[in-house]
Amino acid sequence: MSSERGTPESGGAQPQRFVRQFALTKGRAVSGTDLPLDTLVEAVEGAAAPATLSPEQHQMLHLATATISIAELSAHVGVHLGIARVLVGDLVDDGLVRVGVSDNAEDGPDLASLEMLLHDLTHI
Repeated sequence: MSSERGTPESGGAQPQRFVRQFALTKGRAVSGTDLPLDTLVEAVEGAAAPATLSPEQHQMLHLATATISIAELSAHVGVHLGIARVLVGDLVDDGLVRVGVSDNAEDGPDLASLEMLLHDLTHI
């Protein structure tokens, strides 16, 4: 068996970049801004992205040209939800994105909304 499989010298495919997700946040588990997962994110028009942003943050900034939630950003970029919260928090601190919290952030959704959701889910 050869250990050359997948190396450029052997003509195999290039290995993908592998970075532990915790390294993307420089070891931080929280940012200076507390952001629930359903927080809506939108890029600030005309804000110039600094060269210091990670590729993941650049992708998030591009996706946020249309309003999108942190959970959706996490899924599109392929990072853990907690990592997405920290990266978006950094974008907020840099003034590159605006965030808005849903009306349900404090009390949660009302009973009528939950019943309507349950009804819709059972009919899928």
